[in-house]
Amino acid sequence: MKNFFFVCTFLFFNNLYAQQAQQPPSPDAIYGQLFTDVQLQKILADGKTFVDCTPKQNIDSILNEYKIQKNADFDLKKFVLRNFNLPITPPLNNIKTEDDITQHIHNLWAVLKRNADVKTVVTQSLLPLPYPYVVPGGRFREIYYWDSYFTMLGLKQSGEIKLMENMVKNFAYLINTYGHIPNGNRSYYLSRSQPPFFCMMISLLATVKGNGVYNTYLPAMLKEYSYWMQGNTNLKPNEANKSVVKMQNGAILNRYWDSLHTPRPESYKEDYETAETTALQLAMRIKVASPEALQRILEENKANTYRNLRAGACSGWDFSSRWFADNLNINTIQTTQIIPIDLNCLLYEMENTIAKTYTQQQHTTQANIFYTKAKKRKAAILKYCWNANKGYFYDYNFATQQQADNITAAGLYPIFVKLANAQQAIAIAKITKKLLLKPGGLATTTLHTGQQWDAPNGWAPLQWIAVKGFNNYNQTALANTIATRWLALNNSVYKKTGKMMEKYNVEDITQLAGGGEYPSQDGFGWTNGVYLALYNIYK
Repeated sequence: MKNFFFVCTFLFFNNLYAQQAQQPPSPDAIYGQLFTDVQLQKILADGKTFVDCTPKQNIDSILNEYKIQKNADFDLKKFVLRNFNLPITPPLNNIKTEDDITQHIHNLWAVLKRNADVKTVVTQSLLPLPYPYVVPGGRFREIYYWDSYFTMLGLKQSGEIKLMENMVKNFAYLINTYGHIPNGNRSYYLSRSQPPFFCMMISLLATVKGNGVYNTYLPAMLKEYSYWMQGNTNLKPNEANKSVVKMQNGAILNRYWDSLHTPRPESYKEDYETAETTALQLAMRIKVASPEALQRILEENKANTYRNLRAGACSGWDFSSRWFADNLNINTIQTTQIIPIDLNCLLYEMENTIAKTYTQQQHTTQANIFYTKAKKRKAAILKYCWNANKGYFYDYNFATQQQADNITAAGLYPIFVKLANAQQAIAIAKITKKLLLKPGGLATTTLHTGQQWDAPNGWAPLQWIAVKGFNNYNQTALANTIATRWLALNNSVYKKTGKMMEKYNVEDITQLAGGGEYPSQDGFGWTNGVYLALYNIYK
């Protein structure tokens, strides 16, 4: 009977996913040619600005006026400013700089906090949330999925327990409303998710609210799991469907995925130019029978490039040499071919958390089903991502059936979720000390590509994952070194700038971080959270 109950429950959530309320359209769908012209002509300096704008009048009136005027000699920027309200970014730079960095962060929560949203019209891209939440800061005016787990680490240290709980409630709301947690609460983020930390948020909340929260959020956990696993039936070996990949030996693993294959609205010009460059390079290499055939091939190539760029954004590592075929150039991006070590470790944690919750409820059959899923995933991760000769975990390219050859901090996730054994942890520590440990903490990768998720940059979430992971295996000296170097770098930059930054240069600690599609942002949610959490351990 218990097994029957589980099957019915699981089928219910799978069916419920297909019955979500209709998703609101994104700005590119609403504004059409106006949107394309504004973004490609870079009327506003940051591509994310226009997608966050709100119209001052009826959208049909705006579009009709544009249709009439666009062929005339008129100023498109003035047209946009006349018809749209620009998004407001709080002036974080002007906040009083406290001498005590921890006090500064405690005070910042009030600046980064947003009250529950009021229901808005469809022409606004913001997806309203029913409870207060914390945004990262700067151009990031909305909640972000994986950022929020690390932000919550700091909220816990600040005693902001109600706000922590509200963050979890909002994510459960997004799962129940849209079937998954989108990249952020914007309509243009609905086509993808981000690294799935929801179960870990619940575990963090349980440390202050008790284990009852697991029972409360089990339906949402199951529903999110169904999202990541949709399409996993009837696959043949080496086939993929959405986020799911069936490996050569029949094991099921996952990849990052986006349901669309068009330019990201918030980075439209950047994606368009990348795809055009990629298509041009392909056209120079191939010979086809007709111009029509060439055009068809090039359009397919552009769509594939867009899909891979979007999947890279789904990973949170947008962008990194992890996703590039040549480890250097973004126009060789192949994210959807990669089995990412971090994603599969997080899904392993999700399966174990769901199993733990069922065990707590004394539903043994259901618990064993998910423990078995976790056991199989662990075996597959070890088979495809662990390299015993090199002593490290790597991403795996299921299309070429080869491991990646670049060292990245993503290879630390197995010690973060306690998937590795003691010998593997020792080997990982050696590689980390040799190749990733820098004067300011842990570098993201060993390669310098100009992308923000490559050297010389370091990021707060990866420092926490490393410190937590090495402490899991009694590698306390290395954990201490990473933490204290990172805290010292945060302090140094704060003294110079009065800011908590999105990312840091960990190789040359006299320089600020760079790279990426936009300037480095200050605020900053996950940096604040990790700083307070590490400071609490390493005062």
